Amino acid sequence: MRMRPTLSWTPTEDLPPGTTDLEPVVEALSTGGVLVLSGAGISTESGIPDYRGEGGSLSRHTPMTYQDFTADAQARRRYWARSHLGWRTFGRARPNAGHRAVAAFEGHGLLSGAITQNVDGLHQAAGSEGVVELHGSLARVVCLSCGTLSPRRELARRLEEANVGFEPVAAGINPDGDADLTDDQVRDFHVVPCTVCGGVLKPDVVFFGEAVPPSRVAQCRALVSEAASLLVLGSSLTVMSGLRFVRQAAGAGKPVLIVNRDATRGDRYALTRVALPLGTALTTVAGRLDIPVDGQTAQAG
Repeated sequence: MRMRPTLSWTPTEDLPPGTTDLEPVVEALSTGGVLVLSGAGISTESGIPDYRGEGGSLSRHTPMTYQDFTADAQARRRYWARSHLGWRTFGRARPNAGHRAVAAFEGHGLLSGAITQNVDGLHQAAGSEGVVELHGSLARVVCLSCGTLSPRRELARRLEEANVGFEPVAAGINPDGDADLTDDQVRDFHVVPCTVCGGVLKPDVVFFGEAVPPSRVAQCRALVSEAASLLVLGSSLTVMSGLRFVRQAAGAGKPVLIVNRDATRGDRYALTRVALPLGTALTTVAGRLDIPVDGQTAQAG
């Protein structure tokens, strides 16, 4: 379950310090069988902010909870107005060097799989295949009544037609694709229903306070069991949805390696935490492994 964002974690002084030594990551990847677990931090270089890093969106923004969305029509209006505007920017985001390096590692047979906590689809856009989207995808919409799935672009078109002239200026965009708008800015926004049954539409993502589907959790646990090691990229591991896989790997004696600039809740289980920007770190690792990224051989650092 994704916990309510107000239940935050604060780093403690007994966590091991970060390092700039990438050799353990290089060694793990050269051995193969690495399972990647990525979080919002891998997408920040694509212009999508994270929740908890420096300047993270939780300092100014509380994401919609499942309970509020399902219980309150006004909350749904506010969500869809903000999300519709945010989608215009969010949908234009492109993969960065970190996403492309992960795809390159996969292409060279070094990964056993990939799990992402992100809902932006950037791993797939970079060429990664078989990525498990732990929290779903903003590119899909689901009806809460009949379960019909439909493309987000179709809903975007319908919302454009129902809200001609809706052009507010947002204060910012958040990791869930939600734009920062005031209540006054969303007051007259029109929400559209499911075209099949007239029911309530929701993005096909796991909201805070909502449970990750058990079958998806089981799939991820199986990936952890099959992996030789776990490489965490850009996640604070603050909530249990990702931390449980770190605990599982460590409990099975598998090396856990983390690349994240800030301390994480999983540091105590990790062999190392590399405190470097992800694009730089993963491109450097690719260079040391003589793996091309973007069709060019990366420069070894």
